[in-house]
Amino acid sequence: MSDNEEEPFMEIHEIVTQKLGHLPVAKGDFRCLPQKVQRWVIHAVNMCQPRAIYICDGSQPEADEIIHKLLERGTLTKLKKYENCYLCRTDPTDVARVESKTWITTPDKYDTVPHVREGVKGILGQWMGPKEMQTEIDSRFPGCMKGRTMYVIPFSMGPIGSPLSKIGVQLTDSNYVLLCMRIMTRVSPKVLEVLGNNEFVKCLHSMGCPRPVQRKVVNHWPCNPERVIIAHFPEERKVKSFGSGYGGNSLLGKKCFALRIASVIARDEGWMAEHMLIMSVTDPRGKETFISAAFPSACGKTNLAMIQPTLPGYKVQCVGDDIAWMRFNDKGELRGINPENGFFGVAPGTNFKTNPNAMRTFQKNSIFTNVAETADGGYYWEGLEDETDKNMSITTWLNQEWRIGKPGNAAHPNARFTCPASQCPIIHPKWEDPAGVPISAIIFGGRRPAGVPLVLESFDWDHGVMIGACVKSEATAAAEHTGKKIMHDPMAMRPFMGYNFGKYLDHWLSFNRQPNLKLPKIFHVNWFRVDEHGKFLWPGFGENIRVLDWVIQRCEGKDVAVKSPIGYLPKKGTINLDGLPHPINWDELFSLPKHYWMDDTRESMRFLEDQVGCDLPDKIYTLLKQQEEAFDKL
Repeated sequence: MSDNEEEPFMEIHEIVTQKLGHLPVAKGDFRCLPQKVQRWVIHAVNMCQPRAIYICDGSQPEADEIIHKLLERGTLTKLKKYENCYLCRTDPTDVARVESKTWITTPDKYDTVPHVREGVKGILGQWMGPKEMQTEIDSRFPGCMKGRTMYVIPFSMGPIGSPLSKIGVQLTDSNYVLLCMRIMTRVSPKVLEVLGNNEFVKCLHSMGCPRPVQRKVVNHWPCNPERVIIAHFPEERKVKSFGSGYGGNSLLGKKCFALRIASVIARDEGWMAEHMLIMSVTDPRGKETFISAAFPSACGKTNLAMIQPTLPGYKVQCVGDDIAWMRFNDKGELRGINPENGFFGVAPGTNFKTNPNAMRTFQKNSIFTNVAETADGGYYWEGLEDETDKNMSITTWLNQEWRIGKPGNAAHPNARFTCPASQCPIIHPKWEDPAGVPISAIIFGGRRPAGVPLVLESFDWDHGVMIGACVKSEATAAAEHTGKKIMHDPMAMRPFMGYNFGKYLDHWLSFNRQPNLKLPKIFHVNWFRVDEHGKFLWPGFGENIRVLDWVIQRCEGKDVAVKSPIGYLPKKGTINLDGLPHPINWDELFSLPKHYWMDDTRESMRFLEDQVGCDLPDKIYTLLKQQEEAFDKL
C-alpha cells in the first residue's frame, strides 16, 4: 500500500465523495477543514479504516463527553478529592518512551545519524530507509482503526498565530490521547483559521488494536507493545506512531513534533528547538533575567522551572518546563517560547518540599497516569510519605492493596501528571507572548555524583557548545534504561535528535559566525555531587536560586569568577550561602580532581569519536584537546 497521500488533481468534493463514501462524521464539519487537511484525513481513513471521524474543537463540552465515556469504560477513575482530576492505569507493558523502537527516515542515512566508528552501535538516533520503513508501515497501519473512531485534532505548538509557532494535525484512535493533547497543546478551531492552506506537521497515531480485539486488553488500555513503532519523516514533516498509548509515544506534539521534527525545521529556518525549560528570575532590585536550561529527563527541569526561592527578595516565574523554541530577532536578541500548553511531569519525587508550585498546579483539571490512589480519592506516589496518613489504604498503579511501609512501589517510577500550564501559580504573564521572551543565559546540567562542580561558565559560545556536547547523567525511568549508569546525553537531546548530531552541533556553532547576534552566556550546573559517604554536597531545590544569582551576576559582567581548565568557576564567597541550614564544603564542591578530569575528558573524546566520527565539528575536538592539555599541565 502506498503511503503517498497526494491524490491526483480533482475537486476536493469529488475526493470526499469517492474516498469517504458513507463514513459517518461523529462530530464536526469535514468540509470546514482546509483542503490539505482533508486530503491528509482521507489518506489516513483509506489506510486505517475507522468506523467514524470525530473533528475536535478542544472545548470543555467535548472533554466532558470523552471523560464520561472513559469513566464508563473504566479507563479513567475520578479522583474525588480534587476538582476534575482523573487517574489512568495503563497496560503495564506500556509505561515509557520506547527509544529502541523510535526511528527517523530519510533517503540519505547520514542526514539522520552520524558516521559512527566501525563496530560501534550508534545511540544518537536510529535511521531506517524509506523502503524498509514503508514495509513496516504497511504491515501495521492498514485496517488498524477498524471499529474505532478517528479523532482529528488540529493543534498549535506555541501561541496560536505567533510567528514562532507551528501547527500540526494529529489523527488518533485514542480518546485518552485526545484528552491529553487538549492539555498539552492548543486545540482550537482558531488553529484551522490560522493554518489555511499552509504547511502543517502530519501526525498519525494508532493504538494498533482494531476491533474485534485479538489481544487481551489490560486496564481498559488498548495497545500493541510487540508491534510498537514511532516513525519520523522530517523531510515530509510527518510522524506515524503505532502500538503505544503512553505519553511521548502518542502525544505526538511533544517529543516527536516539538523536538525531533522541529529540530529539522529549526535547522532549515535558522532557529533552535531544544529540550529546555524557560524561566525568569527577578532580583531584589527588580531586574528580570530570562534563562533557559537543558537537563536530561527526570533531572530536575520542572523543579528548577518552578522553584520557590529561599533568598529574600527574589521572584521566579515559569515560561515552560520542558521544551524551548528560540529564534534570534532582527535586533539580534534570542527570543524563546514554550511551544507546549501544559506540563507532563514525572510524579514520583514531586511533593510540597521539592516542588510546591507543581503540586499547586495539578490540584484541578489534571490527568494522573500510573500513580497510586488513596482510599479517600487522592493520588499517591513515592515522595508523598510525609504528606499522607500512614494508615491510609492505598491502591497501587497495578491495582493492588498497599500501605506506606510495605515493600515495593505504589506508583510506577515514570508515573506522570498532565496539567494545564495556565494553572501554575508562578506562570509568567508573558508565557504566551507571540514575540517570546529574551534569553540571557543557557544552562546545561545532569546528575553527576562525582567530580563535576556545582556551577561553571563557559569561556565563550563555542566552548559552551562543547560543554553541551559532553553532557552526561545517571539514567532515569523516563525511558527503558534502568540502574545508576552514567550515560551520555549530549545537549540533553540524545533521545530527541531529528538529524545528524554532528550537523546539529555545527548548527549551534554557526550562530557564532553570524554578525550582530547577542549570544547568551552558557553555563553548566550539577546539583547532585555527593561526598565520600554518598551525601549530597548541595541542598538543591529552592536553594538553587543562589546559583542562579551567580549566573545572573555573570550575565551582568560582574567580576565574580576565576578561570579554570573547564571554564570560569565562582570566586570563593561569591555565591550567597547566608542562612543555609548546614555548612557547605566549598572546596570539595568546586574541586576538580586532575585524574578524574583527565579520564572524563578522554572518555568524552572517545564517545564523540565513536558516535559522531567525521561529522564532529573540528572546533569541538580542538576544545576538548585543549582541556586535556590544561589538566595535563597541572
